[in-house]
Amino acid sequence: MTGPVPAATVARLPGYLRALDELAERGVETTSSEELATMTGVGPAQLRRDLSWLGSNGVRGVGYEVLRLRGRVAEALGVGADQPVVIVGIGHLGHALAGYLRSEGSTYRVAALVDADPDVVGTTVAGLVVEHDRHLAEVVRREGAVLAVLATPVGVAQEVCDRLVEAGVRGILAFTPVALRVPQGVTVRSSDVASELQILGFHTRLPPPR
Repeated sequence: MTGPVPAATVARLPGYLRALDELAERGVETTSSEELATMTGVGPAQLRRDLSWLGSNGVRGVGYEVLRLRGRVAEALGVGADQPVVIVGIGHLGHALAGYLRSEGSTYRVAALVDADPDVVGTTVAGLVVEHDRHLAEVVRREGAVLAVLATPVGVAQEVCDRLVEAGVRGILAFTPVALRVPQGVTVRSSDVASELQILGFHTRLPPPR
């Protein structure tokens, strides 16, 4: 990489990777910035700027080598590296996420599942035995996890987040409607399904363009 990659660029990289995966599956060997931009919904100039942060520049008149560029984007995102993930909160959502991330084709390894509900602890979900919340720090350190998925009830989300950070987690994907406070050096990405549906609902109430 040529330096700290802007957050907005990082947010677009997964889309580029999906497009490159599709091209590779179709046996396409080279692609242009125009084709990739169309597939990902960005402008060609923006796409070229984003990829330049990874030290990747296409060849004029030839374009980008699909497999080489895919490897560079995947490396930047940590795809393919052994990045163990701990999922905390194995309710309906956590259960579904564990199944999805443990499915064939997932690029991340779910190393452990954790919950505080005695009816859930000890059960097997997606091939893993759910461990007790009181052992959270021990689980994180045992697995060497720096990534976590947080799917707990809202009332305990901040507390669990703090414990994850203290144990060494540096990236948290939170399925909670509250804004989590984390120290510098820790990244939180939040996914609130209800809020996203409300935003979609707003747009559906707008008059259609003529």
